Amino acid sequence: MADTTGAATPDIAESGEDGVRRRDFINVAAVAAAGTGGVIALLPLISQMSPSADVLAASTTEVDISKIEAGSGITALFRSQPLFVRKLTPKEIAEADAVPLSSLRDPQTLEERTKPGKTEWLITMGVCTHLGCTPQGITPDQNRGEYGGYFCPCHGSQYDTAARIRKGPAPKNLEVPDYAFTSDSVVKVG
Repeated sequence: MADTTGAATPDIAESGEDGVRRRDFINVAAVAAAGTGGVIALLPLISQMSPSADVLAASTTEVDISKIEAGSGITALFRSQPLFVRKLTPKEIAEADAVPLSSLRDPQTLEERTKPGKTEWLITMGVCTHLGCTPQGITPDQNRGEYGGYFCPCHGSQYDTAARIRKGPAPKNLEVPDYAFTSDSVVKVG
C-alpha cells in the first residue's frame, strides 16, 4: 500500500510476530478480566444458597426401633414432616404379598418398599399423596381402613399394609424416604 508520498507502509496485520494485533490482545485480556470479575461477583451469591448448619443437621433423623412391637409403629419427625416407622406382622406381610400388582394404582411390591432381609420394617413419610394430610393407622387403635394399612381422614384415601394406595383420590403410594439400618435397633433416615 502506498501513501501520498509514494513510500510503502507496512500492513497492520503483519505488525505482530504471529499476526496478532495489539488490539486483539487487549480485547482478549478485557474479556478475561470481565469474566473473572463476574465469577468473583457470583461466588457469594452461590455460596449463600448452600444449606445452613441447622438445616444440614435436620436432613437426617435417627429412630430407635427397639421398642416397636409387631403390628404397631411410631411417628417420628423428619424434615418437619411425620415419618411412619411400622413393624409388620407375618400376617400383614402375607397380605401385602398376596395383592396382584395389576390391581394397584402405583404398583410396587413390599420388597421394593423395604430393605432386603428387613421386610417387617416399613418406613414411609406420614403424608397422604393427595393433599398432604396425615393418615391414621400407625397404631392398632387407629382407623386403618379396609386394607389394614392407613386411612386418610381428609378425603378417604386408603392404603394397604405396604402403604400402597388402594382406594380414594391419592395418586401414589406413601413415599419411602432414603434410609439405612445402622444397627438392629436404630434406623437412620435421610
